[in-house]
Amino acid sequence: MNIYEEIRKDHDKQRDLLKKLIKTSGDTKKRDSIFKALKDELKIHADAEERHFYKPLISNDMMQEKARHGIAEHHEIDELIESLEETTYDSSAWLKTAKKLKETVEHHLEDEEHQFFQLSGKVFSDEEKKKLAKDYRKHMKENL
Repeated sequence: MNIYEEIRKDHDKQRDLLKKLIKTSGDTKKRDSIFKALKDELKIHADAEERHFYKPLISNDMMQEKARHGIAEHHEIDELIESLEETTYDSSAWLKTAKKLKETVEHHLEDEEHQFFQLSGKVFSDEEKKKLAKDYRKHMKENL
């Protein structure tokens, strides 16, 4: 496995949780459990990705701006999650914010998969891609 396959596996998990989340309604156990699972997944994924994908790219001139942009998008996602935590589950604002979160996360995933991956593929050697994948997965397992 390389770093791209590892990250894409988690992206698929995130897309699935987001789809399930916006189908929930009201102050229910289902909404609560899906939201908590998504929140944990996004936080740990962002941390692992920043350490084992973006950080090694920041020193590369071609990738520095893209890496910083990706990290900035992680912060936008964090702010939306905070907003959801501060809103009651049965509020209409909650679902509106959840939909905004879904849109923001999906935009970020598309950026990574269709731009960052291709460009960074020119920066990392095959060995580096495998080592980054191993370090990324280890981080995910230790923190989930």
